Amino acid sequence: MDDDGRYRDNRTDFIRGAKDIAKVAKKQVGKKVGRSVDKMTDEYTRRSYKRFEEDDDDDEYAGGPGNDGGYYRNDSRANDEEEGGHSDSTEGHDEDDEIYEGEYQGIPRAESGKAGGMDGTTAQAQQFRDLSAYEGERRKDQEELAQQYEAILQECGHGKFQWTLYFVLGLALMADGVEIFVVGFVLPSAEKDMCLSEPNKGMLGLIVYLGMMVGAFVWGGLADRIGRRQTLLISLSINSVFAFFSSFVQGYSSFLFCRLASGVGIGGSIPIVFSYYSEFLAQEKRGEHLSWLCMFWMIGGIYASAMAWAIIPHYGWSFQMGSAYQFHSWRVFVLVCAFPSVAAISALTTMPESPRFYLENGKHDEAWMILKQVHDTNMRAKGYPERVFSVTTIKTVKQMDELVDMGDSTAWHQRWRMKLTTLFHQVWSNFQAVFSPEYRRTTYMMMAVWFSMSFSYYGLTVWFPDMIKYLQKQEYASRTKVFTKEKVEHVTFNFTLENQVHRQGEYFNDKFMNLKMKSMVFEDSLFEECYFEDITSSNTFFKNCTFIATLFYNTDLFKYRLVNSRLINSTFLHNKEGCLISDISDDNNAYMVYFVSFLGTLAVLPGNIVSALLMDKIGRLRMLAGSSVISCISCFFLSFGNSESAMIALLCLFGGISIASWNALDVLTVELYPSDKRTTAFGFLNALCKLAAVLGISIFTSFVGITKAVPILFASGALAAGSFLALKLPETRGQVLQ
Repeated sequence: MDDDGRYRDNRTDFIRGAKDIAKVAKKQVGKKVGRSVDKMTDEYTRRSYKRFEEDDDDDEYAGGPGNDGGYYRNDSRANDEEEGGHSDSTEGHDEDDEIYEGEYQGIPRAESGKAGGMDGTTAQAQQFRDLSAYEGERRKDQEELAQQYEAILQECGHGKFQWTLYFVLGLALMADGVEIFVVGFVLPSAEKDMCLSEPNKGMLGLIVYLGMMVGAFVWGGLADRIGRRQTLLISLSINSVFAFFSSFVQGYSSFLFCRLASGVGIGGSIPIVFSYYSEFLAQEKRGEHLSWLCMFWMIGGIYASAMAWAIIPHYGWSFQMGSAYQFHSWRVFVLVCAFPSVAAISALTTMPESPRFYLENGKHDEAWMILKQVHDTNMRAKGYPERVFSVTTIKTVKQMDELVDMGDSTAWHQRWRMKLTTLFHQVWSNFQAVFSPEYRRTTYMMMAVWFSMSFSYYGLTVWFPDMIKYLQKQEYASRTKVFTKEKVEHVTFNFTLENQVHRQGEYFNDKFMNLKMKSMVFEDSLFEECYFEDITSSNTFFKNCTFIATLFYNTDLFKYRLVNSRLINSTFLHNKEGCLISDISDDNNAYMVYFVSFLGTLAVLPGNIVSALLMDKIGRLRMLAGSSVISCISCFFLSFGNSESAMIALLCLFGGISIASWNALDVLTVELYPSDKRTTAFGFLNALCKLAAVLGISIFTSFVGITKAVPILFASGALAAGSFLALKLPETRGQVLQ
């Protein structure tokens, strides 16, 4: 019996302790839940308490008649009062506040919800209130973090670390500049290798912009979720791999796909690079150094022009295996253009993630270590290694629990599918937040400015070279020699025939051997007992001609070059197969294209320097609007571009002025959006920029050789609208990074 008594005392003590612990837990929960949830919790508590007492009564008074649990509860309370069993931690609490183990705190079961009287509408309203409270706390955290982060960057200073990151990210931006020029430079040679038609050439020229449009949107969204550094490494890796493959593939379709995938990869460069670098820059340095970073896009264009000039015209840098595989010099150029991207990947592996990204995602320790690294690197380089990083705690932004526990037994492909689905929803939700009421007006204004700038800039920069080519063709046509009713007999032609028109001629027993025909036209002529051997031709046609007893051996004078001509007892033997590289007479035009691109790219250097020095002095909006207005005025000088040299000068003028607008627009985009939406917004706007580029190029080039008035009006109108809308945007100079 003594043992039974001790057992009951221990049992009572255990229950009393459980009550005390449950009361403390209830007190903590009660502070965070609403009255409706408390009502449901009380109902559930009473039923749980009753079940607990009934189980205990069965153990202690097994078989006793009339025991319904009420006696045990009264007896227990009597014992508590006699022994003074209530602990200090539970004094002053009502018995209704008791909560016991097994209860799911604050969230009632379905039946208790009915008992508590909460319907679905009330629960949904509570959920919205909780979400609103969460957003409010997160916004407050972001505001506090922005101020503290600026102070930390001031303490870290600007020095060796930022300059190292400047050159690393500059390589990535340089790769973007190279990508724009690659297809344009290789197209004259690639069209011969791949027998490209005019529609195919047009698609190849636009496919890079389409790829960059997709890449900017995708990588920009991902960078806000998985990190700037990691996303940039992935995008540059895709660019490098497919740029490498495009150098070796032979068919048009495979080359088109590789350039598309390469464009998708490099599309993430601009949105991520500017956002990434801005999060290491203090407020007074941000505008200037982001403008200096833009210079690497110019360096990329210069690199591409120089490599094309040095490599493509050298046809000796090639090999071929039969007629099936050819590797000409333009493929070497494509391979060399992948080097900046590869170098950027190698250098980026040595750099840390953005600490601002870590803080926005609640990773305090990782961000602190990186900021300490920035501080120590700069202090050692400045000769103050003894200075200690004084920051001990940094504000982090409140996080929403987005983890989904699928269990260890779930198949790997299901886990990956769930992860990718969750990531997609996060990216899409972040994109929708860019159009939330808080940012809607800013986003629409920025869309208009980006579109107008891109439409005019890319449209004109492609229109200029096409106009130069058109003027070259006109000049070339003006030097055409015309021969009429000539009679040539027993003559051997073994020299280049170029830019001539022969009408109503008669050729008897003549030999055309080992020669090149360029822009040759024979009209209404007679060829009798003639011999054509080893002929390479371009833009050469025989119209309404008659061939009698004539032999064609190892030539590319295919039937489509004989327009409405008659063949009498004439034979074609061993015709040349496939498409051939352009002959040497095209080299001058190729050099001119590379030289014009080189000058046009180099011309932006003064604009880069001016914008970098004045960005933080006159502000982003004045820089953007002022440069756009001057660019608009310069468009009207296009009407005076009637010569090749005049068009080159106008191209350089327009590029040098408009680059300041682009620099200001990049800085403004970085500073207008908060860190958790920065690359998403930048990527979307950059994708819109590429779409506008495709439209501008298609529209402007369609008027080449027809009229200058339409391109002038389109470009000037777009720039004027962009400058007007830019003044409606908020100025961000002197503000901390949101």
